[in-house]
Amino acid sequence: MPVEVTKADPAGVLTGSHYLDGDHAVCEGALAAGCRFVAGYPITPSTEVVERFSGRIPKVGNGVFIQMEDEIASSIAILGGAFAGKKVMTVTSGPGFSLMMEHVGLAAILETPCVFINIQRTGPSTGLPTQVGQADMMQARFGSHGDYRCISICPSSPQECFDFTIRAFNLSEKYRCPVFLMADECVGHMLERVDIPEASEIEVWNRAYTDKAPGEYWPYEMKEGDIVPDFAKAGDGYRYHVTGLTHDHRGYPVMNYPTHLKMQEHLLGKIDNNVDDIIDWDEDEIDGADVVVLSYGITSRVGVKAIMAARANGLKVGHMRLKTVWPFPEKRLQEIAQNVGKFVFPELNMGQVVLEAQRLVGIDKVVSVPHPGGTVHEPQVILKAIEEAAR
Repeated sequence: MPVEVTKADPAGVLTGSHYLDGDHAVCEGALAAGCRFVAGYPITPSTEVVERFSGRIPKVGNGVFIQMEDEIASSIAILGGAFAGKKVMTVTSGPGFSLMMEHVGLAAILETPCVFINIQRTGPSTGLPTQVGQADMMQARFGSHGDYRCISICPSSPQECFDFTIRAFNLSEKYRCPVFLMADECVGHMLERVDIPEASEIEVWNRAYTDKAPGEYWPYEMKEGDIVPDFAKAGDGYRYHVTGLTHDHRGYPVMNYPTHLKMQEHLLGKIDNNVDDIIDWDEDEIDGADVVVLSYGITSRVGVKAIMAARANGLKVGHMRLKTVWPFPEKRLQEIAQNVGKFVFPELNMGQVVLEAQRLVGIDKVVSVPHPGGTVHEPQVILKAIEEAAR
């Protein structure tokens, strides 16, 4: 069955203009998207998301927040919630994200729609728990073992925390995979105006449940043209074998190469073959630019000041802001590279996503501007990199 596109539930939407921080805006986006089950464990700087959810969900109705004993329990609880028929989310930061990785892989192989909110802080380990970082980006791509695909979206404002959380849920339902909202401490704790539309204006993707009778349904059977298999809800009479082993269309383990190849081609292909639908970015004055700044999250906002200063000095500088980091916008970056001399890529890490850009267009063409986190870049540091790249 195709995914049903409807409008948000009015009972879950706080409408109008509000001053919210990014964490609270994530909560409101999740409610608007139809999330009704959240499991989590407190960790700075993400706790405000679930604090607000726990207060809001009794007013919305038909939902649950449960504080689990740790992040491992939280990440497996949401998978159970998804199979019970709920849209689900967990919320964490660096150390908790690391603990969740086993269940990210399990969600990928089970094709479980779920959303992971990571409000990034500075690591490794405990690091600077109250301060900003962007060093979990490669973990979002490669954190669990084996080959799989997830989607990672990076907001740069509280407004985008609301909007992108809805999109994260929609993508998780459409492609039946984990989706990460990779925010950061600055955006999570930034207080700005957030405009929330009426529920009738919010597009929501609902789960594609099977229309087959219980005796006719196999959990991973697909027809030609399907992106993902239909879902069946636990308790509705369907036989559903759940395993992290390689499985066939029945969901039963089959330990041979042909079955594994078919499964892997599907798990990767449903994302790789639909990147034009998934990937999103903003461009500013790319045409005619000699240098293009690449950025995501809070670094985009710091980078704008450097870009404006460079333009005031007569330099032709464009800006490509990544809204979706994984999958990476490979095709568009390579198109831009044909007419641009250099790229400048500031990140609040010591060089992570920049490696993907360098792989695609050449290491000499992309200038990394690393920062270990704890604070954001000084705009002058990015400006200096732009000036040097333009020479």
